[in-house]
Amino acid sequence: MFSHVFVGVTDFDHALAFYEPLMRTLGIEQRFCDRTRPWAGWQSSSDDARPLFLIGAPQDGRAHEAGNGQMVAFMAADRETVRQAHAEALARGGTCAGVPGLRPEYHAHYYGAYFRDPDGNKICVVCHAPAA
Repeated sequence: MFSHVFVGVTDFDHALAFYEPLMRTLGIEQRFCDRTRPWAGWQSSSDDARPLFLIGAPQDGRAHEAGNGQMVAFMAADRETVRQAHAEALARGGTCAGVPGLRPEYHAHYYGAYFRDPDGNKICVVCHAPAA
């Protein structure tokens, strides 16, 4: 469905230090990093070129502004990974926007956590599977 999702950042090096360990926790491989542009991208599988998750400076050269009502959600293999990703995000300068837990208003097995990256972009990590 998606080719890529691009999230704007203000301080690329700070954002990279936030996203690299988060993506490792989720098992998402870095595809490239170009500090001269600056931008970086990750993909779920080396077998598929898409979709990509990208971070970088806004193309128009203006300052990044986080949107209200926008969110990127990453799928986790299990609930423990959701907890680990949330903890990793907070340890790297993210802010909590919703502790890990069940959200039965979405569906019976929706286990998610929400946080904002250092630039204020809202991120979710979610597992849709029943507890192991």
